[in-house]
Amino acid sequence: MDIEARIKRRQRRDGEHRLILDYEALSPVSHATEPTDRGPVFERLLDHLDPVFEGKLPPNAYVHGPAGAGKSAVVTALFGHLEQLPTDARAVIHTTTRAQTPTSPAFVYVDTRATTSEFAFYHAILDNIIEESVPEHGIGTETLRSRLHETLSGRHSGVVVGVDHIDDPSGTDTTDLVDLFAGLPSKASWLAIGELDPSQTEVTEYTARSIQVDRYRRQMLVDVVMTRASDGLAQQALDHRSARTIADWADGNAHDALAALLIAAVHADSSGRDRIAETDVTAAIEEIPEPCVSLGRVLSLPANRQRVLRELVDLGTDETASVTKTTEAIAQQSAVDLSQGTVKRFLYELAEVGIVERVQSTTDTGQGRPPSRLEPRFPPTAFRQLYDLSQ
Repeated sequence: MDIEARIKRRQRRDGEHRLILDYEALSPVSHATEPTDRGPVFERLLDHLDPVFEGKLPPNAYVHGPAGAGKSAVVTALFGHLEQLPTDARAVIHTTTRAQTPTSPAFVYVDTRATTSEFAFYHAILDNIIEESVPEHGIGTETLRSRLHETLSGRHSGVVVGVDHIDDPSGTDTTDLVDLFAGLPSKASWLAIGELDPSQTEVTEYTARSIQVDRYRRQMLVDVVMTRASDGLAQQALDHRSARTIADWADGNAHDALAALLIAAVHADSSGRDRIAETDVTAAIEEIPEPCVSLGRVLSLPANRQRVLRELVDLGTDETASVTKTTEAIAQQSAVDLSQGTVKRFLYELAEVGIVERVQSTTDTGQGRPPSRLEPRFPPTAFRQLYDLSQ
């Protein structure tokens, strides 16, 4: 965060002290432009991308590591810097804005959570490397792919495509993804990003290198939490002891650590405190399920599924005693505007992909198998806060 941003976030229109100054800084789904303590990973990625400094394409590669290791943050930050370096500061790399003809590879980031079709995949790439807007309707996938090939045939060095979350349960099937890669022009190389070990995914059959990203070490994660707290909270709102508690519990997972920080801040703020207390941290940790579904995955769902989940996290115990009762309660909400049948179908779909979990009730009704209820596999407070801010 630069000096101007630090000054602006401390400005008060109402003169009142606030604990939370910037929700985005606390969000587990927002990536810092300069990820904390990831220098060695940047170096390994730059080693792989070194050919671009001579105007050439690097070979295909696979970036892998556990959830919350900062893979997405590092790749998006690096791609952003490679795109934005001024032309007079490098011999070959030029900015890849649409207003210029690049003499080095363009860099395009694609999240398979959002681009789940062949059309969306090629559209995302083409839309980032040409000046004019690419239509989203009235054009076929084959036409789109042909135009991508034609566009890159006239470029000097092509495009490097970062394809994230390749093994996400809600994303593109791996076999289909390999077919998408095969459909790319010769002047395109890809950087696949996922959690699976290289031996467990077939994409590595088409890569020259695998780049491992290890989970955060304890002190690194403490630094991440403290940095985000410094950017998003009032001064001295979080002490090192609480940051260490969060980091110890998160065990190298930055997503879970930041989710805990956000929830603890919301707890403290709703209680009228100007600092995060130990009880806030404890409550936050207890709220996060194990394992925890990434909030980025939840917030990339279609809007109607997100609305259903938003209502779900506000339901009381009686309303969630069974799937039927949950369905009825959600369908009654005007913000959802869906039939009971559609709501129930969405809930079952979300259970199939692990966003929510069906848990058998322990209540003995004496009438056959006990009903099942639904439990979110993500922290409700964090989702509620981030969803509401996005509306």
